[in-house]
Amino acid sequence: RAAFAAGASIINDTSALTADRLSLQTVCDMGAPVVLMHCQGEPRTMQVAPSYADAVCDVYDYLEARLAICAEYGITGDDVLIDPGIGFGKTLAHNLDILRCMTVFHGLGAGLLIGASRKSFIGALDTSAPVDRRLPGSLATAIWALRCGAHMLRVHDVAETAQAVSVWTAISI
Repeated sequence: RAAFAAGASIINDTSALTADRLSLQTVCDMGAPVVLMHCQGEPRTMQVAPSYADAVCDVYDYLEARLAICAEYGITGDDVLIDPGIGFGKTLAHNLDILRCMTVFHGLGAGLLIGASRKSFIGALDTSAPVDRRLPGSLATAIWALRCGAHMLRVHDVAETAQAVSVWTAISI
């Protein structure tokens, strides 16, 4: 509520509204747009040993269940985006599977947000790329996400990403 009073226009919840028992009702009361993100585990331990039967299906099922609960509170339609949570409780293989199969998430009927900017999977693919040198990998992932129908990107390097998106869009038409 304080963030909205200070000018925020969307809630980006890394717990898909599970971390605080009041979050669902708060989003409902405020009529605020929300991003429901998948995260396996808690931030302090999520990368210790992430495990899935099938990362894409498990993340899809989780987000589907969260969307159903949000619908019970009247949180639906254009007010909801989903984020498969690249890098949040996922190995390199999990992240790549989710990115490769990203279009499956359109089946949930919600807008799709991808936040892969500067993520550790880029550093794992290019071990010479510390966090501050992951722009090329971030741009490649952003363009891939858009090609797969992502509705929104969460990025660090806004101007560079906007330029890459503009060029890609012009070429794609």
